[in-house]
Amino acid sequence: MIKMMSLFNSSPFGMDKTSNHCITRVEPPGEPSTSSEPATDFVFIESTTEKTQMKIESQGGQDSGLRDLHAPSTETNGSCPHPSECRENLPKKKKGIKGKLIDVFSNFPGGKKKLSLAENDRAETNNKPLTVEQIREHLDGDKFFQATRHLIALERALYSNLDGKNDEELSRDQSKVELLYEFLKNKVFNIIKNSIGLAPANPSLLVHAVDTIVEQEEEDEKYKSEKSPDKIVTHRPRKWREIWLDTVKQSITDRMKDTQHTSCAENLSATALCFLHMGKTMKEDMIIVVRHIKQCYPPQFHVCRTYAECYHNYFSSQLQLIADFELGDKDTYLLLTWVQNIYPNDIRKNSILVKELDDAKLGSLLPPKTIKQLETKYLCNEAASVRNWLAKSLEVEVKRWSEEREPEKLDGHFHSELAIDVIQTIHGGQKRAAEITPELAGQLSVILLMELSAFLKSYKKVLEEFKEKNKQHSYFKAMIIANINNCMSFRDHTEKTTTSAQDNEKVKILTTLSEIESSSYDVLLQDLIAELKPVFRKLTQSKWLSCSETMTEILQATSSHISEFETLRDPFYQAIVEKTHGHLVREYIVRLMKKKVSLKTPELQQNLSKLIVAHASLLQSFCKEKGSKATWLDSALPKLAEIIRLQDSSAIKIEVATLANAYPDISKKHLAAILYIKGNLPNNEAKSILSILDVSPKPTTSFETLFSAVRVS
Repeated sequence: MIKMMSLFNSSPFGMDKTSNHCITRVEPPGEPSTSSEPATDFVFIESTTEKTQMKIESQGGQDSGLRDLHAPSTETNGSCPHPSECRENLPKKKKGIKGKLIDVFSNFPGGKKKLSLAENDRAETNNKPLTVEQIREHLDGDKFFQATRHLIALERALYSNLDGKNDEELSRDQSKVELLYEFLKNKVFNIIKNSIGLAPANPSLLVHAVDTIVEQEEEDEKYKSEKSPDKIVTHRPRKWREIWLDTVKQSITDRMKDTQHTSCAENLSATALCFLHMGKTMKEDMIIVVRHIKQCYPPQFHVCRTYAECYHNYFSSQLQLIADFELGDKDTYLLLTWVQNIYPNDIRKNSILVKELDDAKLGSLLPPKTIKQLETKYLCNEAASVRNWLAKSLEVEVKRWSEEREPEKLDGHFHSELAIDVIQTIHGGQKRAAEITPELAGQLSVILLMELSAFLKSYKKVLEEFKEKNKQHSYFKAMIIANINNCMSFRDHTEKTTTSAQDNEKVKILTTLSEIESSSYDVLLQDLIAELKPVFRKLTQSKWLSCSETMTEILQATSSHISEFETLRDPFYQAIVEKTHGHLVREYIVRLMKKKVSLKTPELQQNLSKLIVAHASLLQSFCKEKGSKATWLDSALPKLAEIIRLQDSSAIKIEVATLANAYPDISKKHLAAILYIKGNLPNNEAKSILSILDVSPKPTTSFETLFSAVRVS
């Protein structure tokens, strides 16, 4: 980008820089300058005048004065009747453009005495023709409009009085008129060039300059219509309107290049500074054009549109130069932000400028094809950047797992920074895209959702490796809990930021998170399950009716382990308690279906039924107290107990149908194991009861499974 910035120093308009020195002379005495333009040397005007003066002096050293061209010539050779006297009366030459002009104009008729502007005004009132010296006095007083009218009259008189003049005389007289024109032109267009700084403080000076240009344009039109073969005016048409446009372009080019006076934040790149300066300059300058310059021009100049187009074209040309380079990520983003957001919204929609800029029909700073290419590149860059940051975040997290240090706690729950880092990275990408356009943000959102999905799969993989290899870690369970807690943030982000069009990717993400959670629950419950397994065996190793102490032991062991899960965030704590609740109910059912006990009498069956109901009540109260909301489990054991209690085959069938409706995953093997407990049930009745499952309606929606995890031998 450093090489590229050198291009900003070239002008697309190709005009030489002119001076604003004369501006400092037109301000009222005693008043400070209000122009913000820096002072420069009067190089252009002085150079032009020197060339003109050298041309005049090269014409034989004879009379260098121009006669009063409104009167007929009395000398055939155009020389002074007394050359020596004319030379003696010449004032000493003075340095600088003003001195050179005085040297030249002092040779004109009446040039020995400097006339005041009041005398000029009296001459105009008396319809007397003005001399060159008198016209110069108008220029010195910045009366450009009056000066140009008389200068035009002088020019016309020059070409109307050709009789008796040879080519040398005519050339000398033309040079003197053109020198005066050059002086007028430089003063006028120096004002035009400095209009932005000048107009707010001295609009009348700008009005005079504009009127002068209009007058010259009108004279060009007259010349075109009056031109005849014997009447050739070398310097017509002068095309001051074209010079005006070139001057405006050059002025804008100079202002858009000069970044020295634009303040910027620290660490702002050269490209960013360039864009900031051009945008700020265009906005502030166009406000001055609308408020102060527009009223100084006649409508046919379309001054607001002209200035707007010049600023726009310069801005656009610089951005196109930058776009043609191999841009870095930041420069691509910066370029798109200016083209798609800041320029159209902050500049073109400015309340003061919006009407004028809309009328100008400026269009975009870059063509649609270039913008599309930049957007495609930006999306690829942003996706790669986010992917890289996500990988680094995971790398930092895995490194933290290897440390023998307990995870931090936030509001009493084990906490990891991983989810925060990942989501902030994704939010940052989406925010940057939204600062360009909402449409681009939408496109990036789809891409970043896929990046998140891929990241979570990597996260799941490294977490599984940690579970396998680090079970002896001092804070193993704490680490697992912290990673389960991460899943909530990922879920919330996915639910809030995805749209219906992103459902496929959303399902993938939520599925991965569910797998992480479920496998982590299993790891956390391994110790509890291992501890409870021998305790549950006691339910069938002894008589069922003497196993109350066993149930108390089961609940105490479970309570001790559940206390370890309190560092899980609320939804996950509830989930693992409900998972524990389900395990207790299933394990109890497993013991019932072991076919270790077959009760022959209704009385024994009723006693077992009562015991099962009592145990079910204990389990339900315990799990509810711990936070379980799995009420769908509450009826499983009581319904099995009722089947064991009932003696009437028809009543048993009704209860079986109810059980199958509540738990559709119960099979004939499960039911047969329960019926085995009823030692007095004939085989034919047992088969008839089992057939109820064949006619039970199949569920049409998903349901919680209970019996499918219970294996029956």
